[in-house]
Amino acid sequence: MKIHPTCIIEGDVVLGEGVEIGPYTVIRGNVSIGKDTKIGSHVVIEGNVEIGERNLIYSHAYIGGHPQDLSYRGEMSFIKIGNNNTIREFVTIHTASGEGNFTKVGDSNYIMAYVHLAHNVEVGNNCIIVNAAQLAGYVKVDDHAFVSGLVGVHQFARIGGYSIVGGGVRVSQDVLPFMMVAGDPPKVYGLNIVGLRRKGFSKERIAVLKKAFDILCRRGLSLPSAIDTIKSELPLNDDIKYLLDFISSSKRGVLRRPANEREED
Repeated sequence: MKIHPTCIIEGDVVLGEGVEIGPYTVIRGNVSIGKDTKIGSHVVIEGNVEIGERNLIYSHAYIGGHPQDLSYRGEMSFIKIGNNNTIREFVTIHTASGEGNFTKVGDSNYIMAYVHLAHNVEVGNNCIIVNAAQLAGYVKVDDHAFVSGLVGVHQFARIGGYSIVGGGVRVSQDVLPFMMVAGDPPKVYGLNIVGLRRKGFSKERIAVLKKAFDILCRRGLSLPSAIDTIKSELPLNDDIKYLLDFISSSKRGVLRRPANEREED
């Protein structure tokens, strides 16, 4: 381990092999950090925090501490961060509200500078969250999602897997998996085709998802009718099952407004 002499470590802290900690960093509380994780200067990690292996945490990141939640009463809650994540400068990740609850970050995510992950947020695996995106409490980001810079996500909203949210979007409804959302107010511009191709989706998988997008967002159907049409017209493969499960579990409703919809005067 390479620990700078100006680093402060207090409490029940467990450091794995090969951990590096830069100058003036503070780590205190019930904290475990997995092997080969590298932490820059002036980082603060405090509270009940578990960090996995081979993470890169850059200068001035803040992980832990009390949530910005008026209902929080000092209950025992946690942060869990997986492996192979990059957490850039000035990122803030707050502990959960509610006894025994977690704020979670999975594996292989790239979280850019000034991103805020509020209490009880869950980020899956292989996500990219770009500079200054702000995720409110209880937001969930599914695997392989791309959240662009300056995006604000309302509490309890969900970002579907393999979707992309354009810069500066205000997300107040759930973003459907596989879709591309942009604008103010936000609209669905179609499938995230470039992203799907980069993730190895075949032409056949993409063709089925294009039909699902058409049914959900282009035909003017009510949501129950669109779901029935998808079930009758499309194969219920894993992608379609995930899409339907996502819709059925939505708490804030799903965003379906197509980009070419005519604006009202």
